[in-house]
Amino acid sequence: MNGKLGLTGVSVLIVLATLAACGGGGSADGAAPRSANVAGFAYVANFGGNSVSAYTIDATTGALTSVGAAVAAGSSPVSVSVTPSGKFAYVANYGGNSVSAYTIDATTGALTSVGAPVAAGGTPTSVSVDPSGTFAYVANWADDNVSAYTINATTGALTSLGTVVAGNGPISVIVDPSGRFAYVAHYWDSSVWAYAINPSTGALTSVGTPAAAGSIPESVTVDPLGRFAYVANLNDNSVSVYTINATTGALTSVGAAVAAATHPVAVTVDASGKFAYVANFDSGNVSAYTINATTGALSEIAGSPFAAGSGPQSVTVDRSSKFAYVTNSNSNDVSVYTINAMTGALTSIGAAVAAGARPYSIATTGTIR
Repeated sequence: MNGKLGLTGVSVLIVLATLAACGGGGSADGAAPRSANVAGFAYVANFGGNSVSAYTIDATTGALTSVGAAVAAGSSPVSVSVTPSGKFAYVANYGGNSVSAYTIDATTGALTSVGAPVAAGGTPTSVSVDPSGTFAYVANWADDNVSAYTINATTGALTSLGTVVAGNGPISVIVDPSGRFAYVAHYWDSSVWAYAINPSTGALTSVGTPAAAGSIPESVTVDPLGRFAYVANLNDNSVSVYTINATTGALTSVGAAVAAATHPVAVTVDASGKFAYVANFDSGNVSAYTINATTGALSEIAGSPFAAGSGPQSVTVDRSSKFAYVTNSNSNDVSVYTINAMTGALTSIGAAVAAGARPYSIATTGTIR
């Protein structure tokens, strides 16, 4: 985020979201593993509050401190993504059919709106930014397509590049760390589509045959070296694993899906590429796994799943790989954890931090460049 749809059944849409990414969650932004302590910022899209909350991250403990009042977004924001430079943030507004853009204050982390929200397709569910900070992509649930935009390097403003056809119910989009490929999970098709990205124009071109996923895939992410992709499958209570063809970007399944807890809705990989984390909406916890560096296979970590708040909707790891954050859409807060560098196990740092109404997605940034 990458935030995703928090659904408890295939026929009920309980609204949403990078990713990301990055989109929700993610580590496809070229972050260095376990860097020295560097303070950063975190941003939460509040679906019920039509707003974005901003926080500073304590470089030693991972604790979040609110940066003033939440900033207005469009209607029903569900996904937030930050550029790798940390200069700009983007929010997909599910109810507003739009994307909000913001500049980030390098000192305080405060957000300033970059004009009116930009049009997207019908019910956008996920936004992801490429590693160069040049292009942004939005999955449009109702229109079965993906919108592409160029990012103005000075202002952060978005300019539409048009749309590309996707499968049935695109719900999550992520750009791989090389910036060459994008992946989109399709809710109703139970599939993941791969696209090649034109480095000059940002245009997307479908790559090969869509890869099969589990029942109701909600979230897709890529490891920081672009070797493996992971998909959280809501109805199967599982995570699908794929290898990525370094030349074409095509996905190949790595055996049977791995068990998660009840109704997994978001998946992310830490910046070291050693661990994966999955937010389980209905069991109120986070599944944690080690990643086999050769095959990409997942092995559940001792003590997993780890308790979260009510209705965990998204999960992300900060760019130092020391801290993990989970938005809890039913308890209106964010759970904060430290990550054991050797085992990947999560330890809560204390009480969850207040967010806005129905927080759906969280993204973090390090030093602004």
